[in-house]
Amino acid sequence: MDFSVWLAFFAASWAISLSPGAGAVAAMSAGLSHGFRRGYFMTFGLILGILTQVVLVSAGLGALIAASSLGFALVKWAGVAYLIYLGVQQWRAPAKPLAAADDGAIQATRRQLVLRGWGINAVNPKGTVFLLAVVPQFLDLHAALAPQYLVIGATLAFTDLVVMAGYTALAARVLAALKSESHIKMLNRVFGSLFVAAGALLATFKRAA
Repeated sequence: MDFSVWLAFFAASWAISLSPGAGAVAAMSAGLSHGFRRGYFMTFGLILGILTQVVLVSAGLGALIAASSLGFALVKWAGVAYLIYLGVQQWRAPAKPLAAADDGAIQATRRQLVLRGWGINAVNPKGTVFLLAVVPQFLDLHAALAPQYLVIGATLAFTDLVVMAGYTALAARVLAALKSESHIKMLNRVFGSLFVAAGALLATFKRAA
C-alpha cells in the first residue's frame, strides 16, 4: 500500500471511529459504569471485533455472509439481540456512584468487558458490508493482500484506541462528578435506551442487492 493511499485510509478511519454508533455507545457506557481504567477494556474488545471482521473479509467469508440471505440474516439478528440484551442490562444496572463502585460494587470483570466489546463489533453485518465496500478501494490488487490487510487492521485499531479513549474518559468524568444515585440511574437508562436504539437501527439494515 502506497503511503499516499494509506494517508487517505487513515483519514477515513478517523471519520469511521468518530461517527456515533454502537461502539461509541459501548465505550461511553463502560466509562459511565466502571470509570476510565476499567471501562477502557471495552475498547480492547471493540478492536478485537474489528480485527475479526477484517480477518473474515480477507478470508472471503465476509463476502459469503453478505451474499447469502440466510447468513446475513443470522448475523444481523444475532447482533440485534445482543445490542438489546446489553441495553436491558444497562437499564437495570445499579445506580452506584464511582466511589461506591471502587469499593467493590463493579460487576463486570475486565474479561467480560472485552468479550462484550468483541461481540458488539464482531456480530455486526454493517461492519462487514463497510469493509467489503470501502476497503477494496485502498487495496493494490497486484500486490500481496495479507500485508495490506494487516496495515488496514492496525490503522483501524489505532484510531479506535484513541477515539474510544475519549468517549470512555468523557463518560467517566461525568460519572465522577455525579453523587446522586437518581442521576446515575437516569444515565444508565439513557445509555440502555441507546443500545436498544442501535439494535433497532441494525434491524432495519438490509443486505445490498
